[in-house]
Amino acid sequence: MPRSLQPPGQLPVGARLAFEEDWSDGTLAPDRWYVLRKKWGAGNHGVVPENVRIETDTVAGRRQHVLVCEAHGDQYDGPITGIWGKKRRVGGVVVSKPFFASGRFEVVMKIGSPTPSAGTPEDQGLPRGCVPAIWTYGYRWVEADPQNKDQFQSAFPLYNPNMPAYGSAANEYWSEIDFPEFGKDGNFDKALYNTFCQTRHDPNLFDASVATDGRYHTFTTEWRTELHPFEGITDQQVVEHLGYCWVHDKTIPFADYLGNPLKRLGKDSYAVYRGNSVSHWIDGKPVGTHTKYVPVMAGQLNLGVWLPKWAGPAPWKTAQVTFASVKVWQYDDSGDVRGVLTEDISNNFAPDGTELR
Repeated sequence: MPRSLQPPGQLPVGARLAFEEDWSDGTLAPDRWYVLRKKWGAGNHGVVPENVRIETDTVAGRRQHVLVCEAHGDQYDGPITGIWGKKRRVGGVVVSKPFFASGRFEVVMKIGSPTPSAGTPEDQGLPRGCVPAIWTYGYRWVEADPQNKDQFQSAFPLYNPNMPAYGSAANEYWSEIDFPEFGKDGNFDKALYNTFCQTRHDPNLFDASVATDGRYHTFTTEWRTELHPFEGITDQQVVEHLGYCWVHDKTIPFADYLGNPLKRLGKDSYAVYRGNSVSHWIDGKPVGTHTKYVPVMAGQLNLGVWLPKWAGPAPWKTAQVTFASVKVWQYDDSGDVRGVLTEDISNNFAPDGTELR
């Protein structure tokens, strides 16, 4: 963590409050949120809408509506099922309809409860085996002609042979910031703060133990992007698509642009859209900063809990992660890329547990 990182200060000039939510009307408005029925990763049976609901709770001494995302552990025997009709290791996740880029994200979250109840983890603040999380995410799968997978292809402007997905003629455009994911290997003292920029990933474990006492805490993240001069690029080395310029020359080192687009400044003059930093605070106290593989493409805000294999055993029936409020300010930094990642996250199994193909 840089020594200069201070509590979050004044918002930059031009910052705008783009999204605010406290579920005060008691509903999950469909124009603001959608709920996943999805499995990803190993050792779990996904997340389902039945594990997401609005309740009331006391937050800072006041009763209010809150969003509850429930997790079902290794001993759950209730009626709710995930993929393949399995009952255990099923969580709940909500996703914002809007896409967000550079800005400040402020989420008030509580992990568990300081008061134990039947069938819950002994220490409600540490529901080991599940992963409470806050993250932004955007994704796009791109396919091209497999006969020419080692080359740029004019018919497929977004295809880049320098970032093949699974050895095929395909790419994954991926923007993600985790702030944070708790519970790797059952450890809630340090939490995962990750950045993903296409094929590159920077994982960090930062101290988050202050937030694991079963009480509400404010998680703040500030994401900054920039335009950076990109020397030596000519008009013949790029193609235009979706309002941006994309490298189409294998002689240009991939590490210099990471699959991000360029902005044309004039004849044979370009700048690259580049992630600058992502800084994190809990209750206004510095946690850490990323400067590596910071994404630039807008993504949706995700809130919830899931139970991957890497979280370890979950020797309990149910646990909860509760969200009291969300605020998102957008900075509209010069390095923001919008309109490339645009699709909602898709479900991959049906309400009866059948996989969707």
